[in-house]
Amino acid sequence: MTGGAGYIGSTTAKALEEAGHTPVILDSLLSGPRVFVKDRIFYEGDIADRDLVARVVEEHPDIDSTIHMAARIVVPESVEKPYEYYRDNVAKSLELFDQLDSLGKPRVLFSSSASLYAKSEDFEVDEDSPLEPLSPYARTKQVMEMVLTDMAAATDLRAIVLRYFNPIGSDPDLESGIYAREPSHVLGQLVMAAQGLKDAFTITGTEHPTRDGTGIRDYIHVWDLARAHVVAVERFDEVLTEVQAPSTVINIGTGEGVTVRELVKSFERVFGKEVPLREAPPRPGDAVGAFANVDKARDVLGWTSSLTIDDAIASALEWGRHRKSVLGYD
Repeated sequence: MTGGAGYIGSTTAKALEEAGHTPVILDSLLSGPRVFVKDRIFYEGDIADRDLVARVVEEHPDIDSTIHMAARIVVPESVEKPYEYYRDNVAKSLELFDQLDSLGKPRVLFSSSASLYAKSEDFEVDEDSPLEPLSPYARTKQVMEMVLTDMAAATDLRAIVLRYFNPIGSDPDLESGIYAREPSHVLGQLVMAAQGLKDAFTITGTEHPTRDGTGIRDYIHVWDLARAHVVAVERFDEVLTEVQAPSTVINIGTGEGVTVRELVKSFERVFGKEVPLREAPPRPGDAVGAFANVDKARDVLGWTSSLTIDDAIASALEWGRHRKSVLGYD
């Protein structure tokens, strides 16, 4: 798996291990911390390094699937640095996919994003809903989905694309979680404000056409998201047989829409006290948001979320108290 030192990658690696699989990690450590890799099989390097990818496959010929998570993911940064985002998320992924096909390792499980979706009148989106990615980050994900569709049609490559909604929370055993010193994720920002590491939590965008004016998201516990990858790896061929196509897209969310103000209220309930708030305009590239129609995940993948938003908030708060002992910084 690429990106296995990251927040979602390290949690997914653990879920794979608990299900009896052996993850092999390829990560450049551009952002993910080395400590999250733990004692797993690990190669430090670039996904576009064809020789390295060939060595990984040669040394682990029993690799069954590639979970491709490595990517730059910060929306405002993508607006400022589009070249870096297209280079790392698109150009390098092309090299990886072509090399995997050449090496006879055709199964690719790809991390995509709900930020692709166009605004929906009722905010619920299914896999066939219109797309309108608003940031370079989101557009890199759309390009890669198109690449996988076309390569799967023309080559032996096979692809399951998981469109993540909004992962929050931490590994249940607090071995990994949000690692950025100042995370861009909304829950990480809330935890920092609650801990006094920020003077307030900023609600960006308060005039959206939602029930309270703030953006709407489908917040999924990262452990549920990790479990979805385990199911997708185990049922890879069955899923594509069922949809009768060489590639397919599946939403991974809870099926519930939560506004930012509602998330703050839930957070304060779990935390036990109010968090200081301020309001600001939307950030560059921010979307109003959406929540997942999860029928396909249930019916085709055989997966549903099981953890609540309160579970995720509680684990994020616990990780916030614990992470210095893992990472060495607050």
